[in-house]
Amino acid sequence: MADDAAKGDNMRLDLFGRLAGTALMAMGLSACIDVSIDVDVTSPTTARATMTQVMGADFYAMVKMSEESGEMDEGSFCGDEGTLTENADGSGTCTMVEEGPFDSLDLGQEAGGITFAAAGPGLVRVALPTDEMMEGMDAEEDMDEESRQMMEAFFAGRTITIGISGAQVVETNMTLSGDGRRAEQVIPLLDLVNGTADLPDELFAVVRAP
Repeated sequence: MADDAAKGDNMRLDLFGRLAGTALMAMGLSACIDVSIDVDVTSPTTARATMTQVMGADFYAMVKMSEESGEMDEGSFCGDEGTLTENADGSGTCTMVEEGPFDSLDLGQEAGGITFAAAGPGLVRVALPTDEMMEGMDAEEDMDEESRQMMEAFFAGRTITIGISGAQVVETNMTLSGDGRRAEQVIPLLDLVNGTADLPDELFAVVRAP
C-alpha cells in the first residue's frame, strides 16, 4: 500500500493548470487525497484561485516515512509551491494560492480547464468543461478486475470539490450557497472511475464581481 501511496503522490498535481486540465483531474490524483478548487472572482478582470489537498492520516504517515527513508523526495506531497499544515488528527493539508488577472492564472485554460468570459457589465462567467474528465476515466477500461477493485477501494469516499464565488452568483448549474455568493459541485472520484458521474457538459457560474 505504501508503494501505491507513493505512486499517487508522485502524480500529485502541484500546479492549478494540471489539476484543472480535466483529463488529469481525476486520474492524476492520489486516491488518498480529497481536493477542492475554489475560484473567487475579485474584480471584473481578476480572481483568486485556491487549491486545497487533504491527505488522510494513514497515507500521510507513510509518505513521511518514505521521505525520511529516501524512497521519496522530501516535500513530495506539497512541494515548494504550497503551504503544508500537519493536522491534529495526523492528516496533512496542502494549500496553494494564485491571484491576479484571469490570463495569468494557471488553471489549465489551454487544456480544457477553467475559463473566464465577460457576461455583461460587472459579470464574469466561470466555466469548467467536463467531457475530458470523463474521457480520462475511459482509459481504465483495460484494467484487470483485481486492479480495478483495488483502485476503487482507494478512491471510495474521495472527492473533488469545485467552488466559484464572488459578490453574487446570478446564474449557475451548480449548488448555490445560502447567501448566494458561492456555487459548488462535489464530484465523487469513484463515480468518475465507474463512469456513473452525473455531470453536465460543463460546470459554470455567472458571478457579479465586487
